[in-house]
Amino acid sequence: MMPKQKRTTHSPELKAKVALEAVRGLKTATEIAQEYGVHPVQVSQWKKALLEDSSTLFDQKRGPKPKAEYQTDEKLYSEIGRLKMELDWLKKKSGIGLP
Repeated sequence: MMPKQKRTTHSPELKAKVALEAVRGLKTATEIAQEYGVHPVQVSQWKKALLEDSSTLFDQKRGPKPKAEYQTDEKLYSEIGRLKMELDWLKKKSGIGLP
């Protein structure tokens, strides 16, 4: 019985490089596959994925995403609660009876 081959996972950078080279069309899928050590079908799949998802690449606007108002308030209240609990614990451990 032959041992099973372990699946190889390819980095997103390699996938993008292979897909871009396939889109350029200077080489065949077989030539690209031999060069990068992947299967020709995989080259075609990555090329198809690149072409389908390229329309959404520039949809997002630049700059920081606006944070919802309630998220910042919620974060501040949770920080206040955490600090109050730490202060109470320190008071208890040190024996100081401050109000």
